[in-house]
Amino acid sequence: MMIDLHTHTLFSDGELTPSELVRRAKVCGYEAIALTDHADFTNIDFLLKGAKKARYLEEGYDIKVLAGVEITHVPPKLIPSLARLAKESGAEIVVVHGESPVEPVAALTNLAAVECGDVDILAHPGFITEEEAKLAADHGVCLEITSRYGHNVTNGHVAQMGKQAGAKLVVNSDTHSPGDLVTGEKALVVARGAGLTEQEARDALENSKGLLMKILNNRV
Repeated sequence: MMIDLHTHTLFSDGELTPSELVRRAKVCGYEAIALTDHADFTNIDFLLKGAKKARYLEEGYDIKVLAGVEITHVPPKLIPSLARLAKESGAEIVVVHGESPVEPVAALTNLAAVECGDVDILAHPGFITEEEAKLAADHGVCLEITSRYGHNVTNGHVAQMGKQAGAKLVVNSDTHSPGDLVTGEKALVVARGAGLTEQEARDALENSKGLLMKILNNRV
């Protein structure tokens, strides 16, 4: 079973409607999926309104659908306030687009994310520092091991920093198109490829499950 906490729909730069993404995820063996389209202050209300509506798919396909956002290319000093706004607006999960080396992400984005108590996952954080990884551990921010091409070039470094700092690791697909979805088996391969042991890889998947259960327990 796969729990994927970072995906995109056509409401940002993905290719699929929420219903098609969720259906394809279910066929791939997903237990849960988070819809986390790229967000800033201009579109966060729109994204969360649609993502929350997509929860109607849970009953039809027996899969948990989480409403979230990925804060993307927002000035670092504004990330905490946007993350707080996201949670206050009903986001069940807040992801921050980390300093991937394949995009011009502003310096200090990683630091702003891991210092913020309203961020759940720092996605593809590139060459994250040991200090930032320690802050992630202290504030309960999970570091992402990603299967997405390009962003995954620094998976090994992220895994190493996360392990040294005691930060929780999770494995996500960062899906934008149908072929990006991964099975649980593929997620384990991605984690092992990042340098994790078999048990560490399974622990990373369990971390996603733990975050999922926390979210579901907080639902009203």
